[in-house]
Amino acid sequence: MARRRRGLPVNGVLLLDKPKGMSSNHALQRVRRLYQAQKAGHTGTLDPMATGLLPICLGEATKFSSHLLEADKVYRTRVELGVITDTGDAEGEVLERRQVPALSDADIEAVIARFRGEIEQVPPMYSALKHQGKKLYELAREGKHVERAARRISVYDARLLSRDGNAFELEVSCSKGTYIRTLAEDIGQALGAGAHISALRRLKTGPFGVETFGTHTMWTLEALEALTGQEAKEAELMPVDVLVEHLPSLEVAESDYQRLIHGQSVHLDVASLGVDTLIRLYHGKAFIGLGVVKGAEEVAPKRLLVS
Repeated sequence: MARRRRGLPVNGVLLLDKPKGMSSNHALQRVRRLYQAQKAGHTGTLDPMATGLLPICLGEATKFSSHLLEADKVYRTRVELGVITDTGDAEGEVLERRQVPALSDADIEAVIARFRGEIEQVPPMYSALKHQGKKLYELAREGKHVERAARRISVYDARLLSRDGNAFELEVSCSKGTYIRTLAEDIGQALGAGAHISALRRLKTGPFGVETFGTHTMWTLEALEALTGQEAKEAELMPVDVLVEHLPSLEVAESDYQRLIHGQSVHLDVASLGVDTLIRLYHGKAFIGLGVVKGAEEVAPKRLLVS
């Protein structure tokens, strides 16, 4: 007999403004408890020091959270020159202090320009990547060092926003897998001073930004806790299919719907779409999940909502 899930079958996406000093998982569990939700997941970890956009998926939305894990991101960070730490941020132990050379804004901008485009980046030891089943940051805390292969990432844009002595603010638009701490350290090395970051805020994940998405805004935990009643909280959730709006869509008839929910392929006109293309499926204008194109007239169920 299957174990019954505890909590309510709450489905949707919340745009959370993660506070500083809290892990992404702690923030996730706070939201889950506020909604009394059976299931919850986030769409890409933020460091405890970081703040900003952390989309939280509740219930059936967790089935589609991977589409945001692959999404591009935008960050704003404060880079402190002249101090190198073991974590690449202000929470780490200082490894080295250096004299900062005389640098103009033009000097800094010229170096930043070298890091735009496709670049190689070595992931930091203080990261959640795994080595032989163990997270790198766990190994780092044990004083161990592991050689990491460089990975190809894309920095679509990096802009100098302001300058304050030996510190400056940087806004970065980048691909998944980009470590802003490492980018700042590499820029600092190229400037001959070394660097770490003292602030980091995520401004955008895929189509979602920190200001608004349609009629929805980003919520702090305090503002959520101030809402009274389950209905008021659920009214602030975006629908599940907001995670896959970038995919093509099809409406299916009742007979096709019945076949799909029983794991069977259906015949639909998808000749304009390539094989293996993912598509959003709707029945009576209600989102029912994703299908995958198997041929010019064949669509198979890929990931469906619980009916």
